[in-house]
Amino acid sequence: MTPPIFEAKNVVKNFPIKGGILNRTVSHVHAVNDVSLKIYRGETVGLVGESGCGKTTFGKTLVRLYEPTAGDIYYQGQSITTASEAQLRPLRRRFQIVFQDPYASLNPRMTVEQMLREAIRFHSVVPAEETGAYIDQLLDRCGLSPEMKTRYPHEFSGGQRQRIGIARALSVKPEFILADEPVSALDVSIQAQLLNLMMDLREQFGLTYLFISHDLKVVEHFCDRVVIMYLGKVVETLTTEDIYTQARHPYTRALLGAIPIDDPSQRSERTPLQGDVPSPSDLPPGCFFASRCPQAQPSCREQSPELIQIKTGHEVACPIVL
Repeated sequence: MTPPIFEAKNVVKNFPIKGGILNRTVSHVHAVNDVSLKIYRGETVGLVGESGCGKTTFGKTLVRLYEPTAGDIYYQGQSITTASEAQLRPLRRRFQIVFQDPYASLNPRMTVEQMLREAIRFHSVVPAEETGAYIDQLLDRCGLSPEMKTRYPHEFSGGQRQRIGIARALSVKPEFILADEPVSALDVSIQAQLLNLMMDLREQFGLTYLFISHDLKVVEHFCDRVVIMYLGKVVETLTTEDIYTQARHPYTRALLGAIPIDDPSQRSERTPLQGDVPSPSDLPPGCFFASRCPQAQPSCREQSPELIQIKTGHEVACPIVL
């Protein structure tokens, strides 16, 4: 069987909390807690959860922008967990990132052409004499006029800047793109245009996406599979086809219940979550969701649930709903 393009095994990422006169480590923020995930070539996996649940941290750890605290990361079957920066450099062009804020991720002192040319030259994507034509082609494929390449980022709208970010990621001919909430800062109509663009690019170039979002509606439209995270742990994975009818974890169902309804007459009773999210620097024993779960049992506060496969492609970390 073909190995997954990316595989995370029991990945943990902690950030130290410094304090005291000597600025010593006094505690840790437990951002990612024992996450295992496989992403196969050609699929789009949606990573969903509330703000602060560890989605972006996991994504950046997967592509080694962050060093994992524990666990293993494999790219095309080969471990990159402890690879040095020199060993990672030739791999960097194969996995790229589209960031959430299209303005902060672009150099305000460089024109579009300069930004794209820099990446293309660094990775020797095409011969020097073909770079200009290649940049024009990239911009055209991303819905921008080649004449715009002499402009600076502040001369573009938010949607156009995100297209530039996509063009930059695409410029080095990657096979995997980490899309970190790429449309969350944009108007709804612009969101749809960019999602359709990314879907077209996936078909044209055979791309694989890890799509980070807090919006299940967007994920349903764009992704093949959904991974639900809560406080750094995966609580459920399932296909987007099954998410409305087969979702079982109480947290997944709470997220679904919070989606705005198009027709008010179809509105059903919702069970809002009570309580606050536990602090990631002081995690409770047992299930992290137990303090907010309407179905929690005494055992939930003592034993940490493992992901159990219900059927092919569907896993859930909650023994109560099995």
